[in-house]
Amino acid sequence: MEKVIQIYDTTLRDGTQGEEIHFSAEDKLKIARRLDDMGVAYIEGGWPGSNPKDERFFRIVKGVEFKNAKITAFGSTRKPGNSCEEDQNIRALMDAETQSVTIVGKTWDMHAREILGVSLDENLKMIDESIRYLKKAGKEVIFDAEHFFDGYRNNPSYAIRCLKVAEDAGSDIIVLCDTNGGTMPHELGNIIDEVKSTIITPLGIHAHNDCGLAVANSITAVLSGVEMVQGTVNGYGERCGNADIITIIGNLQIKMGYRCIKDERLSHLTELSRFVSEVANIPPFNRGPFVGKSAFAHKGGIHVHAIAKNPSAYEHIDPKLVGNRRRVLVSDLSGKSNIEVKSKEMGIELGGNGYDSRKIVEEIKRLEDEGYQFDAAEGSLELLLRKLTGQFKDPFRLESFRVTVEKDRSGPATAHATIKISVGNEDEITAAEGDGPVSALDNALRKALNKFYPQIQEMGLVDFKVRVIDGSKGTGAKVRVQIESRDSKNIWSTIGVSENIIEASWQALSDSVQYKLLKLSNE
Repeated sequence: MEKVIQIYDTTLRDGTQGEEIHFSAEDKLKIARRLDDMGVAYIEGGWPGSNPKDERFFRIVKGVEFKNAKITAFGSTRKPGNSCEEDQNIRALMDAETQSVTIVGKTWDMHAREILGVSLDENLKMIDESIRYLKKAGKEVIFDAEHFFDGYRNNPSYAIRCLKVAEDAGSDIIVLCDTNGGTMPHELGNIIDEVKSTIITPLGIHAHNDCGLAVANSITAVLSGVEMVQGTVNGYGERCGNADIITIIGNLQIKMGYRCIKDERLSHLTELSRFVSEVANIPPFNRGPFVGKSAFAHKGGIHVHAIAKNPSAYEHIDPKLVGNRRRVLVSDLSGKSNIEVKSKEMGIELGGNGYDSRKIVEEIKRLEDEGYQFDAAEGSLELLLRKLTGQFKDPFRLESFRVTVEKDRSGPATAHATIKISVGNEDEITAAEGDGPVSALDNALRKALNKFYPQIQEMGLVDFKVRVIDGSKGTGAKVRVQIESRDSKNIWSTIGVSENIIEASWQALSDSVQYKLLKLSNE
């Protein structure tokens, strides 16, 4: 019989505790809808008693129907000396009006004594009374045993006693939390085995990634018999983050035969990962397992030659299973196989203008010796291959541009750009301002082209990087500018190299727009 693991997503609460992660209430609703569509079992919406934004989320989510997931409100046990009826946190959980609530309580004796400043008996009463109150109100109660593994190491009998109190009070699920993220997988498995000899309530795992083991610990916990795994999309979370549910689902469902979501939703894992990164305004993690841009990228000529014959030679699964795709990279390490596979992937016919795979490899190696890096800029690579083989016509030509930066003693610096381009037989001259010289140039180019190609307005900048290629020449060194752009469907990278940072930026900007126009012409 197929074993079902309940996925409990806490991106909207624990994930937002990570640096640079911010969601509005409306952002949270968008993500919640996607998670529900994926088929996760629980979506933790936030802590309604902690801030107005979370309170607003629980207000607006009340009118939304979810097909697969239970929206869950998160809070803590009552405060010391309070009754549940008068406790503000408990009241906020009730006001959220969710069917399920998650309540966190201390299970580490050090935390009870030194952090909360209560006796061990009072801490047990806080757990007991809070859960009983919520159960009496008809709630499904998930108890998060905070710092459980640290508590177990320090005082195992008390840590287990906390779980037993939660069980006797009526908890529906007890989640063992590796809050500090310092537990080793073998240790975690042994502790869970001990817990299961005493606790019969279904167990869950909540792992943090401080030792890089959050996913490994979550999988170990599943093998030890837990039925719920908590985590966040892309592993967002405080410090080093939480367990990444994307990787967990990939491993449990594809590799180990567990059921986390419906099989037909697996192919949307990459889409989910990138959607949440876009809403969070965080660049996607290219090396993310299963769904990262580099997860199925092949650069070495020997590797590419092998996967052309049998992809399983260097791929553990078919990337289509998770909605990702195979990428063949081209660089100074490339052989003819890389160019031939990449050209076929791009729909480019080799041989035009005398450029076969051998000659293209020679040209790429020459350019990479100058500082270009095409494995990180596939947009520029495709444009180069098409230009070399005579299969691309520039949609616009630069006639000239001028960029100025002004700074007085008291005010901020301002940047202005003027650009002249030609499209066919028509010239366009435009000026624009920006936050800096590259921003001003980008704005001027878009403004000039908008008359001819209004579709470029849907483009957006994801990332902008500048690297000094050889610092020995000081301010006269070559720089490499890499730009990552996106529209509603795709993300692409382009590159420019020059001793002049504005010139290098122009090359990357120009390629980015040209690549977008190329894709539009092929639709």
